[in-house]
Amino acid sequence: MDPAQWLADYRERLERAAHGARAASASLREVGATATSPRGEVSVTVSAGGLLDDVTLTPAARRLEADALAVLIVGTAREAQRLAGTRMTEVMSGYLGEGEALARITEHTPSEAAR
Repeated sequence: MDPAQWLADYRERLERAAHGARAASASLREVGATATSPRGEVSVTVSAGGLLDDVTLTPAARRLEADALAVLIVGTAREAQRLAGTRMTEVMSGYLGEGEALARITEHTPSEAAR
């Protein structure tokens, strides 16, 4: 193969990879999740990585005992994290396909989210 053509092909592959990485990054910024407790007392929003972004308590939450409210908040946060993990897996599988790279990314997501 002609060295100039090889270099041109290589640059094109790098440009496609960079474009894919930018697209994946933009998509992941949009990923996050909100979960609401079964009776609606608590809503929790997390980022793509599962970090807590927001907790909303309705007036009904004030009627709960502190321990029950704490359990409800933690459970709702875990559900939001599971949803965010599922969405992150969906986004990344579109860019990476199934395989080792996706497995590495999803190995720390909640087990229900990992493929």
